[in-house]
Amino acid sequence: MAATGRKHLVRDFNHFITCYLCRGYLIKPTTVTECLHTFCKSCIVQHFEDSNDCPKCGIQVHETNPLEMLRLDNTLEEIIFKLVPGLREKEEQQELEFWKKNQPKANGQAESLRCQRLGLPDVGGDGGDGGGDDDGDDGGDDDYHRSDPQIAICLDCLRNTGQSGESTVTDLMKRFIRCSSRVTVGTIKKFLSLKLKLPSSYELDVLCNGEIMGRDHTLEFIYMTRWRLHGENTYPMVLEYRPRIDFG
Repeated sequence: MAATGRKHLVRDFNHFITCYLCRGYLIKPTTVTECLHTFCKSCIVQHFEDSNDCPKCGIQVHETNPLEMLRLDNTLEEIIFKLVPGLREKEEQQELEFWKKNQPKANGQAESLRCQRLGLPDVGGDGGDGGGDDDGDDGGDDDYHRSDPQIAICLDCLRNTGQSGESTVTDLMKRFIRCSSRVTVGTIKKFLSLKLKLPSSYELDVLCNGEIMGRDHTLEFIYMTRWRLHGENTYPMVLEYRPRIDFG
């Protein structure tokens, strides 16, 4: 008589698909690259507000910014959704209810909220003076980067012709901004695209002292390795942007 295989239950896998911090199923599972332990994204981000150590094994994840050592695990998320019936729908419903409750009251606020999540000042109206917006007094509880070390930068436009042979990139009306030092070049590009209303397919280069910066470079890294070490003692740090040049 052929042996019948044992039917596995979801609880047989709970050790692998539950969060050490909240004890619930992993939601947006996020792995610490230093030790490969995985937690809910919101749980581990909240934990790192008070500690630089992994909550499970105690290893120091990063001396100053452990958030840089986190990676989303989309494959594990899909596995969990397949193992736990109804979990995806429940999470989507909760997320929908959250956004309905916290929906910005005006269209302009939606763009403002998006930029605050990037750790950058509001990209809303171009009018007015350049003084009030940079102080961050209006950020309120929506400014998730308000406790980060801050850095002042100047964004200058290089008037080069780019992908289409014409310069569609213009100067910002407010070139001086203050933002989190942990903001990356990729985020600066998103900010510029929003502010300049560029199409999503349009590529920008961001430069410091004539050198193109990688999209994962943080402003703090650029300041320490490109700006200050090259004898630049002026403040704020100047970054230049231009349409990406095709050399092919």
